[in-house]
Amino acid sequence: MATLARHGFFSKSKTPLRLLQANVTASNYATKAEKRKGIDRKVGPKIVSSAESLAAKGFLRPQKEYTPPEDVKSKLEAIFHSVLGTKEGQTRLDNLSLRFQVLNTCYKEFQHGIPNSLLHTIETTSDVHNFYTTPLSTITPYENIKNMDVPPNLHVQYEYHRFHPETDTKFGGITAFPRSSTIVSGLKYKEKYKGHQQRESWPFTT
Repeated sequence: MATLARHGFFSKSKTPLRLLQANVTASNYATKAEKRKGIDRKVGPKIVSSAESLAAKGFLRPQKEYTPPEDVKSKLEAIFHSVLGTKEGQTRLDNLSLRFQVLNTCYKEFQHGIPNSLLHTIETTSDVHNFYTTPLSTITPYENIKNMDVPPNLHVQYEYHRFHPETDTKFGGITAFPRSSTIVSGLKYKEKYKGHQQRESWPFTT
């Protein structure tokens, strides 16, 4: 690039200089004059993809269950009034110092903090109000079926069922899937579920 610039400056012809200026990419940053006027052309970072990635990680996250207290609204209004001096629900939290004070006071009061994955959604006091008035359940929708009234013809098996010849003796310990071992490889379930190594040659049962 420096060689092209020198060639353009020292050449007698004006064509190389015009070509050089035409090929230079325009800057996306604001000039000094624009900065004095408060204009910033720099596009802010996008976090939509990061939010979608965090939302797709499932339900089993290290969060504590939270049930809003009955006087949660009055407590939030008292916090907003003491820190911000107002109870309006659409007050923006642009000041980082006040934003930290509000969220820190709410955490001390309710023992329930806003996770990092949701901090970008908290822009006003209304967002804080919606977060602390929403109960949080740490069980998965599948586990929640246990607390639901299901039809009588629906059976849900909540625990794993693994074949083992010592316990499944209805057909003499013979499996319906020969040469298919039930190996428990996870450290968490090795003590809970007993694995079985199936024989690879006939007879498949021991």
